[in-house]
Amino acid sequence: MDGTQRDIEMTEELRCFQLVGFGEPLQEKQSPCPAPAGSEVVLRILASGVCHSDLHICEGHHDLGGGKRISLEGRIPMPLTPGHEITGEIVEMGPDAIGLQLGDRVLACSWIGCSACKACLAGEEHLCRAPRFLGANRDGGYANLVTIPHPRYLIPLNGLDPLRAASLVCSGLTTYSALKKIDANASLKQQAIVIIGAGGLGLMSLQILKMLDGAGAVVVEIDAKKREAALDGGAIAAIDPNQAGASKSIRTAAGGEVGAVIDFVGSGDTAKLGFDLLAPGGKLVIVGLFGGAVTLSVPLIPMKSAKIEGSYIGSPAELRELIALVQEKGMPQIPIDVRPLGDVNAALSDLQHGRVVGRVVLVP
Repeated sequence: MDGTQRDIEMTEELRCFQLVGFGEPLQEKQSPCPAPAGSEVVLRILASGVCHSDLHICEGHHDLGGGKRISLEGRIPMPLTPGHEITGEIVEMGPDAIGLQLGDRVLACSWIGCSACKACLAGEEHLCRAPRFLGANRDGGYANLVTIPHPRYLIPLNGLDPLRAASLVCSGLTTYSALKKIDANASLKQQAIVIIGAGGLGLMSLQILKMLDGAGAVVVEIDAKKREAALDGGAIAAIDPNQAGASKSIRTAAGGEVGAVIDFVGSGDTAKLGFDLLAPGGKLVIVGLFGGAVTLSVPLIPMKSAKIEGSYIGSPAELRELIALVQEKGMPQIPIDVRPLGDVNAALSDLQHGRVVGRVVLVP
C-alpha cells in the first residue's frame, strides 16, 4: 500500500460532543477532519450506543457506598468525546494499515490496551492498567468520525445491521462474558438462572442466553415496563423484588432453588439479594456499577460454598466469539431507540432517570 488511502471529502469536519467538565452537559465541537498516521484507520460512524458507563464518566466518579467514591479526576482526559459502542465505515487508512479496505463496514472493539502489560499479553486488554479505551481514555463515538489505532480492533460486520450491532461492543460483550463465567460453574443448559436488572444489559443477556441454548432466566426488576420487556424477551418470569414473598417467588420460578445469579445493577441491595438467593454451591456474578456497599454474613459464604465473582466487560477475543455466534444464530432483538447525535444530552438524561427500555443508539 502506497501512502494514506482516502475516501473522504477534505472539507468534511469532525463533529463531536465532548465532556469538558464533570457533571456538565456535553458540548458540541467541530474541527478539521483527522488525518490517519501509521496503522490508524478513520471510520465514518454509522451508529454509537449509549451506555450506563458513559454516565459514570460524565459524572466523574463511582459510588463505593458509605460516602466513599472513586474519583475519575485526572484519569479522564478532557475534553473527551465519550461513546464506546461504535459501528462505522472505513473512509481513511494510514500507510501501515492493512487487512481491510476503504468502504468496509466494521464494528470497533473499544477495549484497547497498552499492548505491553501482563493483561494485554494474555489477551485481556480490557483489564489493562494503562488503557486506551475509546470513549474513556481517547475520543470515542459521540461523533461523526473516529480514529482507531490499528485494524486489529475492527471486526467486519458482514451484513449485520450497524444500528443493532453497535450495542454488541459493550452490552453484548459484557453479558456474553458474564454468562461464560456462570457456565464455567454450572451448565446454562441444565438450570434456569436469575438475572437482576432488565436494562440494556439484562435484556441483552436474555437474548444471548437463548443463543447459548440456555434453560432460561428469571428476571428481577423494580420497573414494570422493564419487567414487561423482559417477558417479551423470553424471561421465564419477571418479578418485582419489593413484592411480598419475592425471594420465594424467584426460587419457585427458577425451579425450586437458585444456582446462579447475574447482577446487572450492582447496588448494595441487589448484590445482597443475589447472594441471599443462592443455593449451596451457587455462584453470583456482579456486573453492574450502580454503586454502594454490601454487608454479608461471612460464615454463610463458606457454609454455602458460594462463589462471588466480578465481571468487567470482556476480552477482544470474546467479542470476536460473540460476533461469530451472532453470525450463526442471528442478531439479538432487544428494543433500540434510534436518535440523532444531537440528542445525546437528552439520551443521557433519560438513561440516568430510568426512562430507557433497551438501548439508545445515536446516528450522526
